[in-house]
Amino acid sequence: MTAKIFIDGAAGTTGLEIRERLSGRADISLITLSDAERKDARARRQALNAADVVILCLPDDAAREAVSLIDNPNTRVIDASTAHRVGEGWTYGFAELEADCAAKIAGAKRVSNPGCWATGFLALARPLVRAGLVPIDFPLTVHGVSGYSGGGKSMIEEFEKADSPVYVETVQRGYALGLGHKHIPEMTRHAGLSHAPLFSPSVARFYRGMLVELPLQLWALDGEPKLADLHGALSHAYEGKALVEVASLEEAAALKGLDAEILAGSNRMKLFVFGKDDQARLVAAFDNLGKGAGGAAVQNLNIMLNIPETTGLI
Repeated sequence: MTAKIFIDGAAGTTGLEIRERLSGRADISLITLSDAERKDARARRQALNAADVVILCLPDDAAREAVSLIDNPNTRVIDASTAHRVGEGWTYGFAELEADCAAKIAGAKRVSNPGCWATGFLALARPLVRAGLVPIDFPLTVHGVSGYSGGGKSMIEEFEKADSPVYVETVQRGYALGLGHKHIPEMTRHAGLSHAPLFSPSVARFYRGMLVELPLQLWALDGEPKLADLHGALSHAYEGKALVEVASLEEAAALKGLDAEILAGSNRMKLFVFGKDDQARLVAAFDNLGKGAGGAAVQNLNIMLNIPETTGLI
């Protein structure tokens, strides 16, 4: 029996990514609407309630509205927006984050897909907090760079439209300069922190891929952990996980640089521990549209449908 899936917002960047990953799968039947039907409230409501699983690829307010239109108790939801990532009654959809996350996703009616920046930060920070290497009140900072597809259609146009000032002038641009970013609440909550990290993101002139970095002054941490302690905590957290890999300390030490596009086009994540003496740089490399968005949504869908989580993913 095939599962009926409706992607609400299938014309957006994330929606298109998810649809591409699901197209051609014999175990899934996609419910689609024409351009006119997408603007018809009745047709949209019918599609939402006819699906076994709805994947929302919408702005926050539109995602909340879509959930309010669902009255079929059997319809399950994966929300790729920010709207429900710290909401009550929603399961956070980062399958590898905790030992029981995948089981919770499998049984959930409502799953919130993580943000791309939060995915990288949490992959690095949460195992260290859980292991007691980083206190919950430690003043963490996080920064990195993402491909411009992470900003959706408007940012893609900025970087690709020939008459845009960004097209002509911008190589890399920092943003969220006022220290407000929509991913910060989920980063704080799901890492188990008592204070928000100081977050300084940037976007650069490449389409997809990203690096998220967590620098640590090891001398400021209780017990002054070493690189091997950090690496051990990460390796233990992701042992046996198909889509998250921890590079060996030897591999990391041999690198002279790290390309933000190293995993572009894939749904995997690779974690690195760099540093020396009493300082460390922890880096997560992945695709902002893969493990950071559409790939994660498909992984969550697979888990909810009780099929191998890597089905349709590379």
